[in-house]
Amino acid sequence: MNKLTSVVLAAMLVIPAAQASAQEKESPVQETARLLGSKIVSDYGVSGMQYAIRDQGKITLSGGFGVSDKAVGTPVTKDTMFGIGSISKMHVSAATMMLAEDKIIDIDQPLTTYLPQFKMADERYKKITPRMLMNHSSGLYGSHYGNSILMDDADTQNHDELLTRLQSERLKSDPGAYSVYCNDGFQLLELMIEQVTGSSYTEFLDKHMSSPLKLSSTKTPLDTFDRQQLAKTYFPGLKQATPSENANILGAGGLYSTAEDLTTFAEMLNGKHPEILSEASAEAMRKPEYKNGLWVPEETNSFNFGLGWDAVDLAPFGDYGIKALSKGGDTIMYHADLITLPESDISIAVLSSGGSSIYNTIFASNVLLTYLKDTGKINKILPDATFTPPVKAAMPAELEAYSGLYGTVGSTTAIAIKDGALNLPELEGGLIPAQKYIYTGKGQFTSPDGSAAVSFDQQKNGKTYLKLNTHLTIPGVGQMLMVTYEYQKLDANPLNASTKQAWAQRDGKHYYAVDEKINSFFYLSPSILTKTIEVEQGYATGTRIVDENTAVNAAEIPVMNGRDAFDLTFSKQNGAEYLTIDGNAYISGDAVKPIYGGPASTSTVPAGGQSVWFKIDKKAAGKTMTVTAPPSGGFVVYDADGMIVSHSRVSKDPSVRLPQGGMAVFGGQAGDVFKIELK
Repeated sequence: MNKLTSVVLAAMLVIPAAQASAQEKESPVQETARLLGSKIVSDYGVSGMQYAIRDQGKITLSGGFGVSDKAVGTPVTKDTMFGIGSISKMHVSAATMMLAEDKIIDIDQPLTTYLPQFKMADERYKKITPRMLMNHSSGLYGSHYGNSILMDDADTQNHDELLTRLQSERLKSDPGAYSVYCNDGFQLLELMIEQVTGSSYTEFLDKHMSSPLKLSSTKTPLDTFDRQQLAKTYFPGLKQATPSENANILGAGGLYSTAEDLTTFAEMLNGKHPEILSEASAEAMRKPEYKNGLWVPEETNSFNFGLGWDAVDLAPFGDYGIKALSKGGDTIMYHADLITLPESDISIAVLSSGGSSIYNTIFASNVLLTYLKDTGKINKILPDATFTPPVKAAMPAELEAYSGLYGTVGSTTAIAIKDGALNLPELEGGLIPAQKYIYTGKGQFTSPDGSAAVSFDQQKNGKTYLKLNTHLTIPGVGQMLMVTYEYQKLDANPLNASTKQAWAQRDGKHYYAVDEKINSFFYLSPSILTKTIEVEQGYATGTRIVDENTAVNAAEIPVMNGRDAFDLTFSKQNGAEYLTIDGNAYISGDAVKPIYGGPASTSTVPAGGQSVWFKIDKKAAGKTMTVTAPPSGGFVVYDADGMIVSHSRVSKDPSVRLPQGGMAVFGGQAGDVFKIELK
């Protein structure tokens, strides 16, 4: 990742002329924003960042850091557009509430009342309501990601096929039982809005929200606008900017916007535009919907779902007696956060190219607290939490009974509690490292630095959960308090001999997606496109094994870690084993052939349009591959660690040196022929 100096970044801070001139001394808010923004851009993989504060209808601060285009050094301005990811959920939620105000729908009636095409292979689907879609309690597995985030491509396949894919699927829990983050629910809201209004969702947003609010920079991939307004995006290991990112899951995460537009949108969510969204509807959206079902014990937290909102009582604002609402958003390339204070109608939005919504949330919280102090709304800013190494306490022997196999979506881990300690793998995507936790009393085990504590909760659904209470600290940026359930204790699942043998043969094997378009952004970070089967005690990659070829989701975890659940189904086609997840096919690595090591060969996309994968063995490794591809085709090359080496749709370079032990994948339209030369 390229790092820019803080001196250069500071020069790129944009302050409205009405607020400050270049010669004026920085305010405390400007200084806080500059220091944090410069740090995030220089150290955390962010190429460009934008923020704005709106106070009772007026922009009081608006700034940018980094660049929107590295090639020419174009600075981020207030007009630079970014993808806002899951903040888009607030738009589809607000649209749903607008329809409820007009008596077109009732959010507590079954979704099938308004979207009769919605059917599932689980009769409980008939109980799902629009409210459950907005508060994440529908029981849906979570997300259908296939062909959803594409390069310069507004293909609506994901939107068009969702209802068909859901017809053969089941729920992971009773509707309304608990809330766990779910993208598909907001896609269904999008489809419902189109069904009852007779217009496309893009048209509805423009007519009923963007135009009346004058949100000139809030668009979907299906809108016509100048794509040069979008901040360019960059992926580690690739020199060129990527093509424009189209998140074609509009209801769940497909909108583009600016920080200033988002703060105007937040005014509506605060009830300040009753001609569009009534104050009563805005208030209903901020009620603590998470309390309707199973949840982590009520503690100060960064997650407490409302209707659309990630948090209706965001930490640490409650410590100041302030109600704060928050919604974050992440796509592959863009990241965003919106925080609003409905009682004072003050909002801050932070958008970035690269990074993480966690960084943006911490930036937004710290800058907003500085703003509140600077404007006299709070007296002081409380210091970050500090920690000391834990002191080991005598552990009650009965806690050893919590030892056993635990699972989350995609993985299992054996937890052994012994001598007052337990070991856990990395948590929260690696932000918390793998480490030993020691018993410190009151049922808690604490990390070596004291910042994270885990304990065990036996919930009313009969499940036992491993709870994490942590202050995530991003060096030089700040802290974020999180209380989540990380793992669920799994029941014993003994297998008969034939089933056990079938899965033992798959243990450790890799499977590669063949249905994803070659211009998908998932090829840049292929965790969605490659699956590794890990078998342990009757479970496979977090799923419960049912028979020789089937395993089903086992995770029923509220909040975040039960999201994006899946089943595994295996079958044989033409002698090759395939894995099916969410209707998408993955070919076994055993069936993937080495790329031909001779001077010339061809590869053809089969009639079904599936991508073709190759291994890179000793015969081809070290040689330079040059590909003559049709206009609709492309290829991607990875090294032995799965890191991307080249993506022809990004680099536009037909040549790449092949790494030993890596992989190559070719994709395009059915019948496309690639001419491959190795030298």
